[in-house]
Amino acid sequence: MAEIAAARPFPFTFDPATTALIVIDMQRDFIEPGGFGATLGNDVTRLQAIVPTVAKLIGGARASGVPVIHTRECHASDLSDCPPAKRLRGAPTLRIGDTGPMGRILIAGEPGAEIVPELAPAAGELILDKPGKGAFYATPLGEELARLGSRSLIFAGVTTEVCVQTTMREANDRGFDCLLAEDATESYFPAFKAAALDMIRAQGAIVGWTATVEEVLEALGV
Repeated sequence: MAEIAAARPFPFTFDPATTALIVIDMQRDFIEPGGFGATLGNDVTRLQAIVPTVAKLIGGARASGVPVIHTRECHASDLSDCPPAKRLRGAPTLRIGDTGPMGRILIAGEPGAEIVPELAPAAGELILDKPGKGAFYATPLGEELARLGSRSLIFAGVTTEVCVQTTMREANDRGFDCLLAEDATESYFPAFKAAALDMIRAQGAIVGWTATVEEVLEALGV
């Protein structure tokens, strides 16, 4: 067993042999200029800043034998899995399915829907395309985690308060112990990230724990 003694709100104990790392939506459409995040008026440089830290966490997981799972939020080319309630929300300069600088926004197979090159999945790593915010909805994630024998999950990715927190809550409801690497996740809004971290670890880790990447890697012995 391994322990992250400095995890918040109290030490996190886990078995690396039954742990997986889930990296949420580190896609060009959210992180690079011209993508969907930018069309919503957001400062994407906040998300770009965590790429090296996420890369370090992924490298540590690979070195310690912890499976790495990558998710991408994207839709079918005919938008059959993107309800109007999602596509028509707000007033972005481009909507899901519209053509932007990196192809059609958040459409599977388009350049913008791909994971940023610095975090490219390694051969054999699971990549899940998800139509919603949570990674369990309309995906085989639950079955894949059962196949791996995973009981604990470490999370990274974007954005903290939306897709990351949603997936952590889904995982918590399914009985997984969840930890978020707090410097390997980010929001376009600093206050939203801070609030999400507080919510996750409130009331005795009601959703899960948080720790830094260095603390996670130290516990993994890498």
